[in-house]
Amino acid sequence: MNKRLLLCLIPAGLALALAARAETPLQIAALDSDRQSTQAADSGIWKALNPGKLKLRSAAALVVDDAGNEVYAKQASDPMPIASITKLMTAMVVLDGKQSMQEKITITKQDRDLIQLTGSRLQYGATLPRRELLQLALMASENRAANALGRAWPGGREAFVAAMNHKAASLGMTDSRFADPAGLDAGNIASARDLVRLVHAAMRYPFIREATTTREISVRPWKDRGELRYVNTNRLLKNAAWEIQLSKTGYLNEAGRCLAMQAEIIDRPLTIVLLNSFGKLTPFGDSNRIRKWIEGGLGS
Repeated sequence: MNKRLLLCLIPAGLALALAARAETPLQIAALDSDRQSTQAADSGIWKALNPGKLKLRSAAALVVDDAGNEVYAKQASDPMPIASITKLMTAMVVLDGKQSMQEKITITKQDRDLIQLTGSRLQYGATLPRRELLQLALMASENRAANALGRAWPGGREAFVAAMNHKAASLGMTDSRFADPAGLDAGNIASARDLVRLVHAAMRYPFIREATTTREISVRPWKDRGELRYVNTNRLLKNAAWEIQLSKTGYLNEAGRCLAMQAEIIDRPLTIVLLNSFGKLTPFGDSNRIRKWIEGGLGS
């Protein structure tokens, strides 16, 4: 009797399995179809814009919507120095490492800038929790803070840079290479297309979103001295016309002025990357030109 029951059950099990296998591809196909329909619909909206009317001063630029459609592109595949936009990768590696954010790290001579010879208000002996160093690196682009984070990584700075490049490879950033945690080395390079991938990845980290859009913070690196006040390097955060979810600026002589950010324009999430702009305010001017171009072209 048991044998007969077993024989009866086997075909039923097979039937269920075959039904599931037959159903799954249809479900996946339906999801892919919906996604493609959304992308096609969004792509149609951007066709109303005339790229010839947008005159940007940045050497490279890329604007992409949340469906992956390119709204505007200019030299978007050319790798070039990215300066302190590097710090977005630094932050992701630090957060992925799950090190204690409350662990205190002291600034040493190893953290000074021997490449661009920039200064810092974090003098040797300044001590802050990892969390505050990461905040300063992201919002105020503090170079010694970023270098200290790399130095405090297991295996030191060399191992940290290796982790940065490994992370880049995992994100499909094939035109990128990282050389130091702060972005002071002109060997930190990426294309605008790769930086869109970087911004999208960084958006998954609430800490990075919050830190890069915080307007100012104060820290106390010494017990017997007053606070140090730092402000965000992206002045667009003060502009009520902008809704910014994540941003990072950068500057080197070799890189010009750079800006990568996630923002909403006409209630549509957009990733904006601007590289190699000359003039302190040029990336911000180009960003405003992009916003007005979209608003005007879509009849807002």
